[in-house]
Amino acid sequence: MLEGLAQAEAAVADCLDAAVWALPEHDLVAALDAAHRLAQRLAAVQLSLVREVDGRGTARAQGASSTAVWLRERLRLDGSAARRLVDLATALDVGAPGVRAALADGDITVEQARVIGETVQTVHTAAGAEAADKAVGVLVGWAGQFEPRLLRKLGSRVLDHVAPELADAAARAALEAEARRADRDRHVTLSELRDGRLRLSGHLDAEAAGLLRAALDPLTAPSGPDDPRCPGQRRHDALADLCRLALRTGELPEHGGEPAQIVVTTSFDALARQLDAGTLDTGPQLTPETVRRLACDAAILPAVLGSAGQTLDVGRQRRLVTGSLRRALILRDRGCAFPGCDRPPRWCDAHHIRHWADGSHTSLTNSVLLCGHHHRHVHRGEWAVRLGGDGHPEFVPPAWLDPEQLPRRNHYHRRT
Repeated sequence: MLEGLAQAEAAVADCLDAAVWALPEHDLVAALDAAHRLAQRLAAVQLSLVREVDGRGTARAQGASSTAVWLRERLRLDGSAARRLVDLATALDVGAPGVRAALADGDITVEQARVIGETVQTVHTAAGAEAADKAVGVLVGWAGQFEPRLLRKLGSRVLDHVAPELADAAARAALEAEARRADRDRHVTLSELRDGRLRLSGHLDAEAAGLLRAALDPLTAPSGPDDPRCPGQRRHDALADLCRLALRTGELPEHGGEPAQIVVTTSFDALARQLDAGTLDTGPQLTPETVRRLACDAAILPAVLGSAGQTLDVGRQRRLVTGSLRRALILRDRGCAFPGCDRPPRWCDAHHIRHWADGSHTSLTNSVLLCGHHHRHVHRGEWAVRLGGDGHPEFVPPAWLDPEQLPRRNHYHRRT
């Protein structure tokens, strides 16, 4: 397989240097069709490989919490794209070999394969294997005419063609399956941009969508006839107001032993003189004006800082990492420090690098943030944890994974 893929890669590389501008229109369109068909066939190969990696447990053996997380780091994919890749590989392998064959032949696209696979699973549940096999043929035929959105709509009534006596019951089953898919696919992604802003994206199920609209709509009305904000800006401001209201209730779960809160770091002199920006515990910087405004309604907590901006002393020794010490740990690690993990601080435990039970102490230099999965993984003893020369954690992999045992770091969380 490796030799075949290498040859295919070399052939594609040759095509990149071809004089596309010199192709007659007929050949240009034919080349586009061929490239598209090849992309789908390569996708079928990739899905087979993903399924095998997932089935072997390769990702967990190498320290990742799931195959999707491993793929995100390995292939530099968006998290949701990695999850969809694993889900589709599983669906095509387990329940829809005919769909996989159509994709491998270049007859359907990856997104069409996803729609057909989900539809066939619903038909199999409602009418059995024979009807499911017939549905594959019908849907693959339709895929030659319709793009994924219309194909999904047509697929909702495919039983009218393959098992009309079960169509009404299957329609109810399809509705229930759609609800299950909505439950499975629900997610919200927060992607940090380089300037500290967040890109908010995701899918809400019907209930959560209704709750969000009910909460946001009263806050999105224009403040007056001269309100310069566009609808999108008003929704942004309404979401911020909603978060402020939630924080003020005092009913949110505690975070690291303290109430939910935002933490801004700045020097007291700069705050008093309005000279300097502040830094959120999640990394982004705030303008001096914003820091001053937040300080009007905030507790001011002292911390001792070194010349490189590292927190060195935040309190007396104790077993649990809470309060100011946990805040310092969040400022340093920004989230789970294990290489490739994207878990935020609120999902993390404080791990003692040298175990407290063995007589060690609780301090910033002996602590590292780890999510639940990687906390358990590190305690198995194959990975060594230490602080590098700059005071940030690094992880030494086991020899079976990397014979040279080169230290690795988490590059997902932005360093400052």
